[in-house]
Order: sequence, then C-alpha cells, then structure tokens
Amino acid sequence: MEGVGLVLEGGGMRGVYTAGVLEYFMEQNLYFPYVVGVSAGACNAVSYISKQQGRNKKVTIGYISDPRYLSYRNLIRHKSIFGMDFIFNVLPNELVPFDYDTFYNSDQQFAIGTTDAHSGQPIYYTKHQLMKQTMPIVQASSSLPFVATPIHYEGRTLFDGGLVDPIPVQKSVADGNKKHVIVLTKEYGYRKRPFKQGWLARSIYPQYNGLVNVLVNRSEIYNNTLETIGRMEHEGSAIVIRPSAKVVVGRMEKDPKKLEALHELGYEDAKRMGQQMKDWL
Repeated sequence: MEGVGLVLEGGGMRGVYTAGVLEYFMEQNLYFPYVVGVSAGACNAVSYISKQQGRNKKVTIGYISDPRYLSYRNLIRHKSIFGMDFIFNVLPNELVPFDYDTFYNSDQQFAIGTTDAHSGQPIYYTKHQLMKQTMPIVQASSSLPFVATPIHYEGRTLFDGGLVDPIPVQKSVADGNKKHVIVLTKEYGYRKRPFKQGWLARSIYPQYNGLVNVLVNRSEIYNNTLETIGRMEHEGSAIVIRPSAKVVVGRMEKDPKKLEALHELGYEDAKRMGQQMKDWL
C-alpha cells in the first residue's frame, strides 16, 4: 500500500466512531504505512499503531463514567475538562497498559497536527522525530481552547490541531501520498456553523492573535476542506468512511450507550465498505 495515507479527523468523544473503524482495520490486519491525525484522531491512532485491539474502546467508553476522565471537576481543579494526566499518564501506564515498544518500533509513519497559538499555523510533528516526546504532542493536539490548557514545546504554544487543519488530508498529500483513506466523524452533508464568540476568544486569549483568527475562521476552514475532499472522492484519489446515520454524540458526550452505538456504527461502516476499499486500494 505504498503511497496511501490514513487521515483521521478529531471531534472529541465522537472519536469513538474512528475507534470502531480502526478496530475493523486491526481485525483485518490492515495497517496503512502512513497515518496523520489531529485531536481525537491522533489519540485513536496511537493504539492502532501499537496494534492493541480493543484498547481505544477501553480507554474511552470503559472509563467515561470516571470523573477523572471527563468532568467539570477537572476543569475547576486542573483547567481542563478532560483529565489530561489521567488520560495520558494513569491510563496508559497503570490501568490500560500501552505497548510503547510496538508503537515506537512500528514502521508506520505517524504525523500529529497541532495549532501554533501565536501564528495560527498548523505545526506537524512525527513519531520518528519525537519518539518518547510523542505523547505530550498528542496531548497538545487534543488541547481545545476554553476547556484545556496549551502545551509548550520547543518555544511554541500549542493547541488542538483540529482547529486549523481539522481533516488533515492536505498534509497527507504534501507528504507524497497519492491515495487517501479519510475517516470523518460527522455524517454526509454536515457543515460547520460560523463561530460567533470571537469577542470571548479575544478577551481570554489577547496574547494569541493566531489562535483567535483560527477560531473566527474555523467554519470556513472546515467547510472548504470538505469541498476539497468531495473533489478528491470524485477524482478517485480518496475514499471516505463517515457515519452512515446522523451522529447524536456531542464532543463532550458521557452517555455510554450513545458512545457504544457510535463505536459499533464505525465498525459496521468500515466493514460494509471493506471490499470496496480493498478493491480501490
């Protein structure tokens, strides 16, 4: 599958859809040579690259009722609604062990997207560059403004990568891939609405002009990217796996039944498209 990129959108807890898709891929021993993800997409990618079937489901749905994972208590105590230390330290190192050796030794390329708060530009890092610093950058890629604190790395202030490059297919193109398997977390026809809280962003982040500009223009960036993906589908250079039913899961969803259903939808959608995708590849 040389020259094929797997592109993973973010979406907070809607990422359980992507987890279901990747679960099917792992069952089929379908490992793409190149993976690029932002936010929840990057989080799901790490267990896919470490070849740990079932792990994404365990660390999301399995712990969603634990207040250390997602709660306003976290926001009050740690300035992040998601418990970043719990997710990126306690879970992988104690509760649901992560296979670091398989992850770091994998030949799969892995690019992680972040947003530079000062410039508003997408900043990408790769597993091969970062090695043991990979997880802090995955955390940076998941640090959504207003409900999380940024990560400071090598002189940069980094926020959620899904802000400036929500579906990072152009990164896959720039890195030389000719075909792209794109996993989205919203159904066909979805378009993002304009962000109307620019005044709030400016008051909270007066020092981060780049971030504010990205937030104000986020819907245009996202919707333009969908238009690009539509053209790529028509041309035959991309195949898209997206929810086949309306998504009723929110970014901060805590209902395990809704999350379980979305995970199952991701698995079944990938399975349904399995032969078509294999023929296309």
